[in-house]
Order: sequence, then structure tokens, then C-alpha cells
Amino acid sequence: MSDTEISGADTVWVLISTALVLLMTPALALFYGGLVRSKNVLSTFMHCFTAICLVTLVWVTIGYSLAFAPTSPLLGGGVIGGLDHVLLNGVGLGPREGTTIPHLAFSAYQLMFAVITPALIAGAYAERLKFSAYVLFTVLWTIVVYAPLCHWVWGPGGWLLARGALDFAGGTVVHLSSGASAIVLARVLGPRLGWPHRKMLPHDLTMTLLGAGLLWFGWFGFNAGSALGANGIAALALINTHVAAAGGGFSWAALEWWRHRKPSALGVASGLVAGLVAITPAAGFCGPGAALVLGALAGGVCFGAVLVKNALSRGAWAYDDALDAFGVHGVGGAFGALATGVVASSAWNPAGRDGAMFGGWEVLGENALGVLVAALWSGGLSFVLAKAIDKLIGLRPEAEDEHEGLDLALHGEEAYATVGGTTGYAQTPSEEDEPASEAAPLRAPSGLA
Repeated sequence: MSDTEISGADTVWVLISTALVLLMTPALALFYGGLVRSKNVLSTFMHCFTAICLVTLVWVTIGYSLAFAPTSPLLGGGVIGGLDHVLLNGVGLGPREGTTIPHLAFSAYQLMFAVITPALIAGAYAERLKFSAYVLFTVLWTIVVYAPLCHWVWGPGGWLLARGALDFAGGTVVHLSSGASAIVLARVLGPRLGWPHRKMLPHDLTMTLLGAGLLWFGWFGFNAGSALGANGIAALALINTHVAAAGGGFSWAALEWWRHRKPSALGVASGLVAGLVAITPAAGFCGPGAALVLGALAGGVCFGAVLVKNALSRGAWAYDDALDAFGVHGVGGAFGALATGVVASSAWNPAGRDGAMFGGWEVLGENALGVLVAALWSGGLSFVLAKAIDKLIGLRPEAEDEHEGLDLALHGEEAYATVGGTTGYAQTPSEEDEPASEAAPLRAPSGLA
């Protein structure tokens, strides 16, 4: 291909989409930051902002090559990319094969997906992970978990892609992988001090709602940008993204209204994110009607997943997924991938395939295989990494540091320090330690992005 084959319109759209997807990681920081206690806000922000730096370095050096270079001849079988693009060697101004955009633009766009994926896992270990352990885990996870999985689904010669699995913008690659890793880390780390007997309420829901709105905005680049061009498929993905988010937000709030007699702002925020997660793998493969139904169902499914977590909170199967990264991303990603195998239609996108609703049961089977493999790969390797890091440097801070708050203990800063140097915590220590009322029903605290 020559430079003359590059489309200016397509390139502009992908560059804009790259910026939109980058915005999603600071938006995630706002979403998560509002859900934690005020003494851990900066620590939560650090998980997101530092991921931008760490993953960028990994991606440029070796990550992009492992994900998107032709399959390594040493392993074969579409397992992992070779070393052709180490330090972005060979990634230039000409178009990437099969696209009308510069190879560098494609690499930059995919980088933003790689950035936000490990940041999503932070919802599970919020308020109780050492920063040094976070840095090591994020770097290793990006190399050994994300890059190979990305190659399987999207890379040239990837084995799941070759089998016909459909994932338009990252249902398995981004959301399921981060969600499966999240529940594993939550179990390995153990619960926050005092959970579930103490109240651990969000300190600033307005911050969370602002983050949810920015995530919704950025998701247009996430899904519609995955068309890699300014075309009809991008328009289809954009409207599907929007209506699925609306369906998810309303269905979660409606279920809260029915169960608790009070629909919450947090429920709307969590539901719209659940809808966004679920439509991601199907965004360019189905029509708006299917997207609306899929989003509405996702809100209910993820709401149910959070209720199950609450029901298990005092048993042997308890897991403290602090901000419901698994309940929204893991469950929503798996549901969306399976639903894609049902609602996909080649009438909407000739480059796709017909799902089970149109007689293509094999697509549902391949996507189910992708869900199983992605969950086992991400969860299994996350367990190995977490255990190894725990042996090497330890995962959790000292109990005193957790009680004081990770902002001060690990970063020497306070998010809401006054002129006199005292904190402006929304919760006093006595309020923070107050046992939750046994009579009060456990609400589904939503979680995530």
C-alpha cells in the first residue's frame, strides 16, 4: 500500500476517537474516586493516571508487537505476535494493512484500549493495595495477559479471530479480562478492614456521576472508533452505544425502584455503564433495536450480580470487589459477548456473521469459547501474578496504613486538606467504624465503569 491510499476523513475520525478513549481513563478515575472513602481518593486516582504512563511505556517497547505483529513463528497457531514491531519498528506513516489510516494512528488507538483495561481492575482492589505491588502487577499483566488475548481476538493470525469469534470493540479483550482478574485479586487480597460489618459509603457521588458522564462520552470513541473509519459502521456503533447505555441506566434504576422503593443516582450511573460494557462486542454487528434490548437486559443482569455479591458477603464464598469491577465488567462483558453471538446480523455489517437469532449458531459457540478461554486465561494468570508479587514484595499495606488511608500513608498527600492541615473527610472515624444496620437491606452499590 502507498501513502496515497490513506483516507483523510478516516484518519481524522480515528485520531479523535483515540483522544476520546484516552479521556475515559481520567473519567474512570472520577467514577472510582467518588465511590471510595475520602482518605483513599488520590490513591484511586493514581491507579488510573499511572496506568496511562506505565502501559504506554510497555506498549511502545513490546506490547504492541506482541498484540498486533504477525504471529510469532516460534509458537505459531495464532498464540502471540512476534517481535517485528518492538519499539514500534515498522509502524510508520503508511496505512496498516486492511485499513485506510496510518499504522501509527492504529497503534495509538489500540494503546488507549490497553491503558484502560488494567485500570478497570482497580475497582476490585481499591483502598487496600500497595502502590509498588500495583506498578509491578500492571506492567506484568499488560504483557502476559492483555497482549496475548488481544492477539487471539484482533491480531493477524489470532486463533479466536480465525475461528470466527466476534468482538467488535473489546467485550472479551477489555471487559471480561479485567473483570475476571478483578474477582481473583479481590479473593487473593482479602476484604478491606472491617468489611462487610462497617459502612464504607461513597464519599462523593457527584464526582462519580461526572465520571459516568465522561465515560459515556468517551465510549463513542471506544465503540464507533473501532470501525476504523468515518463510515456507516461507525454511525451504527455510535447509535447502538447510546441506546444500550440508556437502556441499561433505566433498567438498573427501575429494579432499584422496585426492590428498594427508591431509584438512586448511583444506580443510573452503574446501569448505563453496564449497558455500555455489554454493547461493546456487538456495537458494529447488530441493529439499534437489538442494542436497546441488550443494554436493558445488561442493566438487570449486572444488578443481579451485585446482589449476589452482597448475599455472599458473610459466607465462605465472600469476595470484596470494592467497586464492583467484576459485577459490571466481568459479568457485563461475558453477557455482551454471548449476546453478540445471538443478535449479530450480516445485514447490518457484511463483514460480520449471522448470530443464533438468524441461524448462525456456530457464532454463539465460538463466542462462548472465547468467553471461557478469556476468563480462564485472565483469572488464572492474575492469580499466579498476585501470588508471586505477594511473595516478592507483598500486596497489602500495613493495617495502620489502611486505617490511616492510602493517600497519606503511601503518597503523603490529602485530597481535601484544609489550610490548617487537617483533613476534610466526609466521614469521621467514628462514622466510618459504625457497624451497618442488620435491619437495613443491602443496596446494590453499583460499581463501575
